[in-house]
Amino acid sequence: MYFLGIDSGTQSTKAIVLDLETGNILAHSSHKYELIPGLPAGHLEQHPSDWTTATEKSIIDCLAQLGDARSRIAGIGISGQQHGLVVLDANDEVIRPAKLWCDTSTTRQCDEIAHEFGGQPGCISLAGNAMLPGYTLPKILWLKQNEPDNFSKIATVLLPHDYLNFWLTGIKRMEYGDASGTAALDIRTRTWNAEICNFVDPRLLSMLPPVGSSQDVHGTLRPELAEKWGISKDTIISAGGGDNMMGAIGTGNIKPGVITASFGTSGTLYATAAEPIIDGQGEVAAFCDSTDQWLPLVCTMNVTVVTEQLRQLFEWDLTQLESLVASAPAGADGITFLPYLNGERTPNLPNGSGVIHGLRPGNLTQANLARAAVEGATLGLAYGLNRFRELGINPTEIRLTGGGSQSPAWRQIAADIFNAEVVTLATAEGAALGAAIQAAFALQKRDTGHADYASLTDRLVTLDESTRCRPNPENAAFYKDLLETFTGLTSRLREVNYL
Repeated sequence: MYFLGIDSGTQSTKAIVLDLETGNILAHSSHKYELIPGLPAGHLEQHPSDWTTATEKSIIDCLAQLGDARSRIAGIGISGQQHGLVVLDANDEVIRPAKLWCDTSTTRQCDEIAHEFGGQPGCISLAGNAMLPGYTLPKILWLKQNEPDNFSKIATVLLPHDYLNFWLTGIKRMEYGDASGTAALDIRTRTWNAEICNFVDPRLLSMLPPVGSSQDVHGTLRPELAEKWGISKDTIISAGGGDNMMGAIGTGNIKPGVITASFGTSGTLYATAAEPIIDGQGEVAAFCDSTDQWLPLVCTMNVTVVTEQLRQLFEWDLTQLESLVASAPAGADGITFLPYLNGERTPNLPNGSGVIHGLRPGNLTQANLARAAVEGATLGLAYGLNRFRELGINPTEIRLTGGGSQSPAWRQIAADIFNAEVVTLATAEGAALGAAIQAAFALQKRDTGHADYASLTDRLVTLDESTRCRPNPENAAFYKDLLETFTGLTSRLREVNYL
């Protein structure tokens, strides 16, 4: 049997076809799209139709690569960018563009919600998470306050991957993993929190679809799509999940001990836990995962976006960037780069900006700037890793994904800063692979009453051992001190409103 895994992200949609028997990736495709241009600062939006168009193109491309073997497609799994707000009217038509996870226009709404419940500790007590601008719930309040006509039309609230599942099946439903990123779900009980929802609007609970197990089949493919694509109308659509939840499955991060770190435009660090991990400081997100466990997670908004800005500024190609980073010493001759170009989520600096500190006549070189940018982006994630360790999450191995993980110099810097072994995967498409594996799991569970993620991931998730890096003890000690400098600079600049 073959399974399609779809990863619908902020910049593109990627698709793969997994042969469940051999573990081989038989086909792949990718289609890009853009953010809506010309919006005010902090507002980041996309048309959901861009996602469906790119998803269909990617599926058709993959099926063309299979030829007649497309008849072996048995299931489809969807991974989607988290937190985005998709609103439908009574006719199931999209009312307005989706506000995305990286939209930071909802700071005031977060403050209002938190104030109602006694501050962020009150929100954490009610649902397990602080109320942050990235999450879905403050976007809903923003829409109510700023676009009342649009708000009055809402019949259904969906997340991006839920909308794609609806488009594929005609069924509206949420699963625990992605739903926990709305800030409306009590992650302990996996139920909508009525107090928080009713504060936003008394109708909100009726707008939210049913929420259920991430292990269940969502539905089957709409007959018109099955006929159009030339595959079976019995093709199942799994519950799917957020990109981080699917990335956890696709990197074999399904039991304690393994941590996944994504070095994309933004960065994430997440682990699997058998019980809820709730951070009283609200810096580690207390999410559910998409295997019906929990997924403590740290998100930063500035990773390869920082290195890409420097590449554009100096017109470097990737080979030049790699050479420059590798040629500079640890600590970049005293330059520290606070990488908050897009604001920041951890620490919570929605209006933050980047800072380059420690410039002197002898150290202002392209190599040091390149090294400082990579170190700054990685130190941002290391701040979150320290919080993990304080909460009792101690990694034996960190599995790297995303564009930044393809750099040998960056991988060694990550091992030194994290003070842990790091390794990449044999496939770069962790979220798409996770979505395909979840679809296989869901079909097995439906048809036999039993399925086991460990047996699937042990066989289908392959590490690229040639990329494994172990920490250099001397550098690890140096970076431990540099992290204190990094966090101290951030804290002091935030105290005087310079960040």
